[in-house]
Amino acid sequence: MFSKDIGIDLGTANILIFIKGQGIVLNEPSVVAIDADSKKVLAVGVEAHQMLGRTPNKVRAIRPLRDGVIADFEITEILLNHLIKKTNVKKMFSKPRIVICCPSNITEVEKNAIKEAAERTGAKKVFLDIEPKVAALGAGMDISKPSANMVIDIGGGTTDIAVLSLGGIVTSLSMKIAGDTFDNDILKYIKNKHKLLIGEKTAEDIKKTIGSVYVDSKKEEKMEVKGRDLTTGLPNMITITSKEIEEALKDSVNKIVGGTKTVLEDTSPELAADIVNKGIILTGGGSLIDGLDRLLEKELKVPIYIAENPLTCVAEGTGILLDNLYLIEGI
Repeated sequence: MFSKDIGIDLGTANILIFIKGQGIVLNEPSVVAIDADSKKVLAVGVEAHQMLGRTPNKVRAIRPLRDGVIADFEITEILLNHLIKKTNVKKMFSKPRIVICCPSNITEVEKNAIKEAAERTGAKKVFLDIEPKVAALGAGMDISKPSANMVIDIGGGTTDIAVLSLGGIVTSLSMKIAGDTFDNDILKYIKNKHKLLIGEKTAEDIKKTIGSVYVDSKKEEKMEVKGRDLTTGLPNMITITSKEIEEALKDSVNKIVGGTKTVLEDTSPELAADIVNKGIILTGGGSLIDGLDRLLEKELKVPIYIAENPLTCVAEGTGILLDNLYLIEGI
């Protein structure tokens, strides 16, 4: 009694927290800054994210989640503790139940790591469910009926592709190609082609500002980029175009297209017919990159729709699960 159950989208790039009865109350980057010598936590979330690539040697800005799973258990626990504390949910009289989503190909060891990290924050009980299913719920899909719903959830660390029917996953694929991969592709492209070294944060800014995977020649955009010239070692500035970003992201996006084709090939003819009629829903921050919906539609010959709120679908889906715990697999 008097507890506030919470849902957590434990993302590689951002953590979103949903509180039952209140909605999404927190959305912060999954970053922690610590003092390398004393291990003291200096900043968490937004403040720590601003430090990426800008810290002195004794300060480390760490992203403890990589490819959708916990890479640093201790730092993840610090991150969860801090953000849950920020929501004031711990001030309730009883411990909350927590629903957390994770990639569809997660191992039992990784599941246990996530559960333990959440339990140490003071949870009464921790439930896990897989990301594409939770994203589908948050996007407004009715997955309870005997007809197919297909979702491609492109997060920071993983892209989860799934066909759902009768409340569960029929066929799915999880790929470690997503928003972080796009950032890295841009960073490498600029380094190799322009001999300019940029940081992760700059690569992310480029992706968000002029990133495109299907450029219309009439709408080609340009952006000035600053970094360190690899030839002279001095600061320098170049101009890059959205067409160049399309080239930089080509291989990674083609792998996502290929993964989607694999899932469709593994889908029964009856469910495939449903997908042709209903189309595929894109969720996650990666779905917002310009032209991705048009490219997928061209390659797959299936209607593609971007969810109304792609960045918050998973968090909103955890809220639906809190009201319908029977939908969680294994309960």
